[in-house]
Amino acid sequence: MHRFAPLPDRHHPQPTVRQPLLRRPAALALLVLGFGSLLSGCRQAPLGGAGGVSIGVYSGRHYNTDQALYRRFTEQTGIQVKLLEGKDDALIERVRSEGANSPADLLVLVDAARLSRAAGEGLFQPMRSAAIERSVPPELRDSAGRWTALTRRVRMVVVNPKQVDPALIRTYADLARPELKGRLCLRNGRSVYNQSLVADQLILRGESETRRWLAGLIANLKPPFFSSDIPLARAVARGDCGVGVVNSYYVARLLSGEAGAEDRTLLQGVKVIVPDPAHINVSGAGISRHARQPEAARKLLEFLVSAEGGGVGYAQANHEYPLVGSGSDPLLQRFGPVRGDGVPIEQLGARNTEAVQLMRAAGWP
Repeated sequence: MHRFAPLPDRHHPQPTVRQPLLRRPAALALLVLGFGSLLSGCRQAPLGGAGGVSIGVYSGRHYNTDQALYRRFTEQTGIQVKLLEGKDDALIERVRSEGANSPADLLVLVDAARLSRAAGEGLFQPMRSAAIERSVPPELRDSAGRWTALTRRVRMVVVNPKQVDPALIRTYADLARPELKGRLCLRNGRSVYNQSLVADQLILRGESETRRWLAGLIANLKPPFFSSDIPLARAVARGDCGVGVVNSYYVARLLSGEAGAEDRTLLQGVKVIVPDPAHINVSGAGISRHARQPEAARKLLEFLVSAEGGGVGYAQANHEYPLVGSGSDPLLQRFGPVRGDGVPIEQLGARNTEAVQLMRAAGWP
């Protein structure tokens, strides 16, 4: 597997050689043009023999385990993968700006809203694949065939039992209970994960009830808003607040000790609650509109959603849920069964703008 020069990313340091941060638009334009020119000539070989085909993958995921999965795909098919990792929004803008000169064949993004945005901007091309239709439930893929989910993520509730009785919380609606006043920690409204959660509730509850729910959340808030899930989970564990909402894989990562023994010890006292029904979000991917190797990209997508890719690769290695079932991750099994609320992922993206407006009106910036 080859690595494209990584996008600058303050929040997800890259394990490869870093490029200098380009701050001026002209410099960025030169980088994009040079990047496309460098790679455009090396991906023209027809699909076939080993070493004859390479595909460009732009990915908003930042895990070494993903890279190992791409290498396994190359070993099985002979198709080389050229990888560029970066922040989702930057990658979307890059593909849009590069247009027909883009070396990206596959665009991997995190969260329904980003997948919906990329699809709405025409960055994906429709695709039909019997293998994907067999492996991916309909609610986890775009009805027009522009993208498919690769893994599932659950927005979970973490509770400090010394601060809040866990029995008070069974659903997301319970987070607005008056008993939680001054005890709720929230990530800020710029978090696309929270935006999708609100879109999910909007679809299920309707506007009026969602407004009341949001008002209850803000009334229960213990400032400040957090910028990411991990410090929020730590704050709950320390007792700085009593309850918070975080993505499932962040909790599992802390409990696994991957972030350090101190975090594993800290999180032992936290009660993890899977709301019933649960809001499901995804990481997903689609073949880019101007892909030069669409058939090779389709093969990679089919590999990623297969039992090997979606179960052992993308999902399990990062403590995410596979496309079907709960998998074999012992930490996810420890959290208990997950019953999704059935909201199609593409609807979350479609209601994102409305959800953001409601959040701002409620005072969730």
